[in-house]
Amino acid sequence: MPAATRFMPVLFVLLWATGFIGARYAMPWAEPFAFLAVRFALAALILAGIVLAMGHKWPARKQAMHAVIAGVLTHGLYLGGVFWSIHKGLPAGISALIAGLQPLVTVLLAAWLLGERVTARQMAGLAVGLVGVVLVLWPKLGVTGAGINAATLTASLIALIAICAGTVWQKRHSGGDSLIAGAAWQYVGASIVMAAASLLTETGEFTITGELIFAMVWLTLVLSIGAIFLLMVMIRQGEISRVASLFYLVPAVTAVIAWFLFGESLTVVQLIGMGIATLGVALATVQPAIRSRASE
Repeated sequence: MPAATRFMPVLFVLLWATGFIGARYAMPWAEPFAFLAVRFALAALILAGIVLAMGHKWPARKQAMHAVIAGVLTHGLYLGGVFWSIHKGLPAGISALIAGLQPLVTVLLAAWLLGERVTARQMAGLAVGLVGVVLVLWPKLGVTGAGINAATLTASLIALIAICAGTVWQKRHSGGDSLIAGAAWQYVGASIVMAAASLLTETGEFTITGELIFAMVWLTLVLSIGAIFLLMVMIRQGEISRVASLFYLVPAVTAVIAWFLFGESLTVVQLIGMGIATLGVALATVQPAIRSRASE
């Protein structure tokens, strides 16, 4: 396995975990749907410029539509649901716990719709990883308030189902000569659905601050382009069960970043949870040595 491919999962988890930094900086200064619409439109324009500059071939109409649908699900509905629920007061810990079900739900969908074989070892890893995620998030799960209601919980569940369905859709319909061109079409779909949601439900007002600009630049370049490109490559190259399990590591890495940057507490229970989540991902992703030798 090439070194670059081997380190993709580690780099992806690190980049994806930084997403909360941008969200934390942005949400006081912009409404969620309007912010995401601008973010996705900028990402689409940047990627389109790269496609033109590099002379890549644009996908055919059918493939472009598949990319648009994947973008609506994976970016638009997923991030829209997460940002809106937190903006409306849902505690971040509750939102993260619901999103933490993603690997398990994605694998079950992949087995059902794509016929991917899921081994007992992988299922055990997913179960162990989920336990680790719960422990990492445990200090934040006791928070109660008006933000926990039917609307915010429904939005979080829609977000969960959307990213799982989007991952499966992308695996089934991935193709084309250029991942960059496909990603550009994904953000076209995501920006359209977020712009429509903003026009229907928000004022569209922005308060321009240094924090908002930082968040927009960071989330557009690092998350919407860097992390998503890595995710698309991994989905195309590997089994969904192995790719999806990586998301179990995100809460642990996020907790460490929050401790380092914002002085948030890091308890013994969370550290134990990080170890358990890592063990779960290892079970779900690492090929047994016997199988590796047999395939040589």
